[in-house]
Amino acid sequence: MENKSLLLLTLVGLPCATAVAQTVRPNIVLVIADDCRRGDLGCYGSPDAITPNIDRLATQGLKFTNFFQATAMSSPTRHCLLTGLYPVRSGAYPNHTLVNPGVETLPTYLKEAGYRVALQGKRHIAPLEAFPFEYLSGGGEHVNISKIEPFIADVAAKKEPFFLYVASQDPHVPWTRGDRSLFDADRLTLPPTFVDTPETREDYVKYLAEINQLDSDVGKVDELIRKYGLEDNTVFIFTSEQGHQFPFAKWTCYDAGLQTGFIIRWKGVTTPGSQTAALCEYVDVTPTILDIAGAKPRQLDGKSFLPVIKGETDHFKDYVYGIQTTRGIIAGSPYYGIRSVRNDRFCYIMNLTPEVPFQCVSTTDQNALWTSWKEKATTDEFAKRQVHNYQYRPAEELYDIVNDPYQLNNLADDAKYASQKAELRKKLLEWMEWQGDTGQEVEMDALNHQPKQEKKK
Repeated sequence: MENKSLLLLTLVGLPCATAVAQTVRPNIVLVIADDCRRGDLGCYGSPDAITPNIDRLATQGLKFTNFFQATAMSSPTRHCLLTGLYPVRSGAYPNHTLVNPGVETLPTYLKEAGYRVALQGKRHIAPLEAFPFEYLSGGGEHVNISKIEPFIADVAAKKEPFFLYVASQDPHVPWTRGDRSLFDADRLTLPPTFVDTPETREDYVKYLAEINQLDSDVGKVDELIRKYGLEDNTVFIFTSEQGHQFPFAKWTCYDAGLQTGFIIRWKGVTTPGSQTAALCEYVDVTPTILDIAGAKPRQLDGKSFLPVIKGETDHFKDYVYGIQTTRGIIAGSPYYGIRSVRNDRFCYIMNLTPEVPFQCVSTTDQNALWTSWKEKATTDEFAKRQVHNYQYRPAEELYDIVNDPYQLNNLADDAKYASQKAELRKKLLEWMEWQGDTGQEVEMDALNHQPKQEKKK
């Protein structure tokens, strides 16, 4: 029994977790961006982004190329990440949301397993008592190393295993941070879904400047780990969260909204400069982190992808799923529900109320970019198509994401793809039934899943 690596700790009265004490349990740092499209990072192919720290992390660890979220809004995304439950099952499916009573979370599990757990930066989780972090700031701050360092110094001195969740607010609007002089608006390569206007290019410069600021903060957190000699036993994770606040990304179930960057560096475990195409989701992050820490929760929707991290397999899931609830977002449609399923070739999207126009803060008259798109749509066919397709969508959409990665060509009515559409629709409906997702009924109940002070009429 003297060999601690073989000592089994029974957690009396804690039915949801067990823990195995290891000689040296790994520390875990997770840095999450805010409204950052995966394709706007250098290591994920952006020709314009300046992200040397995130790119370096990718060369030092494992980069996932098919990692997804279940929703493209910050609050339900973070709840999914920290519970291991899909949004409807946890109750946290609209924006500005909260988990159902009794839902347990990653910080709870890790504390039971003997970890110190801390959060610095954006919260967007509720109720806070369900997330027993050591909160290192008031919740409205950007990444602040002066708030993080005392925690790191303390756990390093005490040799305590820790989980540090650093929640950046970059590059969420308003885009006010970063050095815009690094970017030339006229020379930027815009995503193919964008309507090219001066306003679009100006906003894209502001957005890329904030990504550069995000990258700088990632480097500062990493440097802090090295400063205290913790790099050899710290698992470092970076993820980009949902897509940006340009049309066809955030608040949608398109890949630009749901596909996320995910990089993990674990010295001695991940192969430097490697990548995997395994399909994984945010719902799998909690069980994976608990697997790394030696804790085994039960009754979660996700599962551990530790075998992928270790390089034992390059296959994990056959399907990933998405949900978007517009009811309750700022300037959102009274209701506009979206569901989706994706495999490694096709993405199927179901719009629950296609007769309702999609609306969000990006489609208001106060948005100069959207106004510029509408003005250009009076003379330009592509602009006309994009403005229409963003707000008016058919009941079903099907995309060949291998040949059409920006999802510009809807194949739902093409008879050649009828079997693929039927297969994916069946999978989606089965997932909804498992989740207790009754579609429009769930959408209309969305405001009851927001804290009372944040409910929208």
